[in-house]
This record gives sequence, structure tokens and C-alpha cells, in this order.
Amino acid sequence: MAEPVALCALVLDAAIGWPQALYRRIGHPVGTFAFVIAFCERRWNDNRLSDGARRALGVVTLIGLTTLAFGIAFVVQEAARHLLGRWSWVAVGVLAFPAIAQRSLHDHVAAVARPLETGRLEEARTAVGMIVGRDTAALDEAGIARAAIESLSESFCDGIVAPAFWLLVLGLPGVWAYKAINTADSMIGHYEPRWRAFGWAAARTDDVANLIPARLAGLLICIAGRGGWRIMLRDARKHASPNAGWPEAAMAGVLGVRLAGPVSYDGVTHAKPWIGEGGADVSTADLRRSLRIYRTACLLLWIIAGGVAWAL
Repeated sequence: MAEPVALCALVLDAAIGWPQALYRRIGHPVGTFAFVIAFCERRWNDNRLSDGARRALGVVTLIGLTTLAFGIAFVVQEAARHLLGRWSWVAVGVLAFPAIAQRSLHDHVAAVARPLETGRLEEARTAVGMIVGRDTAALDEAGIARAAIESLSESFCDGIVAPAFWLLVLGLPGVWAYKAINTADSMIGHYEPRWRAFGWAAARTDDVANLIPARLAGLLICIAGRGGWRIMLRDARKHASPNAGWPEAAMAGVLGVRLAGPVSYDGVTHAKPWIGEGGADVSTADLRRSLRIYRTACLLLWIIAGGVAWAL
């Protein structure tokens, strides 16, 4: 039997998450990645440089950040194994769990569902605005619920499944290298002119890192929801991302609703294709059901993590 590091990290995250009191005092480890990325972006993403030069500097930024994350995590992991011997997996699990966001994602989405259930739309808009990038001021109940379900589905991959996957594959260095890549993608991996060249490496590397986890996330959602296979296989590629469409289409299929569609960013409407079938009016009940499916999918991931440890 191998060390159940991934299962340990998943259980710890679900049990305690990253407490707000701790966050207020020391922040979160991902904040260090954000600081480095922002520093490099300010110095090197100069629009007076050619696109080729900015792309090269973006590659250097990503390689440096990922190497730093992987290297520090490797040294820490080896030190734990040297000092603690057969019980080092517990320390590694403790050091890995902040990279996983089961509890945080659930709490943020539940914070949208609660005011929606009592008709407090402004409060729900504020809550959903914390987890999505689209304009939220004019969203009705269906728009708020849809946005929250989409965020829940997509973040199930990059917030839970992908970190657990890379923890299983490469240990502590793998999970923190992934978080460095994913943080870089969220900050600079955008298609807008300011980011397109400098963030190219971050966006493409994140696509590769999520290739398997995204499909695994869709699979887990379909199993948890007992359906959705046809819609996932049919509509996953309608999403602009090569990966985000898999869990989102799976959730749309399980719930029997349409997700995505036209959406507004900074006052500009983007005509995105619909994913799924059914009416465009997504209800608060659908949002609550998506949370139940999410919890079941997380439990299935626990079983996989435990099963891999037992089998090896």
C-alpha cells in the first residue's frame, strides 16, 4: 500500500479548509505566486516590446515560477521523509491540502444559493460576483444561478480534481507546481491585447496540465449525477476552453438545463454558444442540486485517491 497523501489532503481540506483567521494573518500560499507573477508582469509586460519578446519573457516568468514552486516543495517533501520516516505522508498531506479548494468552493457557491432562496437578489449578485468575472449587476435569478453553477463545475476541475491528480502523480512538488501554473493562467492567461503575448505560456501550459483532470472531473460529475453523458460528449467542445467545457457540459446534462450562452463582460455582450438542453431559466433548486452532485463527486474523488494508495 502506498502512502495515502492525496486522501489525507482531501479530507483535511473538507474538514477545515483554509480558516479565515489564518488567511487574515498570513494570507494563502497562492498569494506568493500572485506576488511573483504581478512583479514580473509589471517589469516585463511592456507594450513597447514586440509580441515575440513579451512572449519569451512570459515563458521565462512561468518557468521561473514553476521551478521555484516545484523545487521548494521537493526539498520540503524530502526533508519530511528524512525526518519523519514512514509517517512523513501525514506532513506531506498537511502541506498539500491548502492547494485544494473543496470547502472554499462549496462555501462560496452556497453563499449564492442562500440569499437566492429568500429573494435577496442584490446579496446573491454580490456573492456570485466574488466567484465569476462577468457583469453581475443586471443578472436575474436564473442568471445568478447559472453563473454559480458554471463556476462550481469549472472550478471542480482546477480547484479540486487537478490538484489531487498532480498530487497523486508527482507528490507535493506536483501539486504546488500545478497551483503556480493555474495561478499564472488566472492572472495573465487572457486573450485581451494586454495579456495575449505575455500570458501565452501560462494559458497553454494550464491547458496541458488540465487535459486529463478536466475529463476526469466530467466523468465524476456524470457518475455522481447518474447521467449527463450524452450532453458532455456532445457539448464539451462548444466551450472556448479545451478543458472547462467537460465538467460544465456534464453538469448541464445531469441537471437538464442550459448553461453558458450570451454573457456580458465589462459592458460588452459575448455571444457564447449554449451548452446543454432545456429551458434557459435555471432555478435556485438547480443550484442546490448542483451542490449535492458536487459533494458526491468529491466523495468519489476520495474513493479514487484511497483506492490508488491501496492498489500501489
